Amino acid sequence: MRGRILDLVKAAQIPQRLTSQGRRLTRQRVIVAEALAAARRALSAQELYERIKPSHPTLGRATVYRALEAQVQDGMASRFEREGHVSAYVACDAEHHHHLVCTRCQRVDDVDETVIAPLLSSVGRKHDFQVDHAALDFYGLCRSCRRKR
Repeated sequence: MRGRILDLVKAAQIPQRLTSQGRRLTRQRVIVAEALAAARRALSAQELYERIKPSHPTLGRATVYRALEAQVQDGMASRFEREGHVSAYVACDAEHHHHLVCTRCQRVDDVDETVIAPLLSSVGRKHDFQVDHAALDFYGLCRSCRRKR
């Protein structure tokens, strides 16, 4: 079953997820995490900063960048590369690591593990390799963006 990646992120879980890796809970980290989860698509750090700035004018751009990188390190967000080597971020579940990324609207969907499992088994058999972790991102156009073309 293919689901919206951001449906997994609930606002009530954010403080617990922020502290689960031993980080100190700060108002700034909560603001950034909530804004990213609410975005429901991949955003660059600059885009997220611009969304946050009107309601939190004292929150600095560097704070947004640091908070996003901490979320990536802690498995709360994934980083994707956009054209021009610009990083974009999306809130996600720490357990899931396979995504479909629309290069036009920046929508990000999960790829179900049952789709990826045969590929991982095949890689293991063909290369005599035990895969412990995999992170796959597929870039292209979502159904909605394909219809608009």
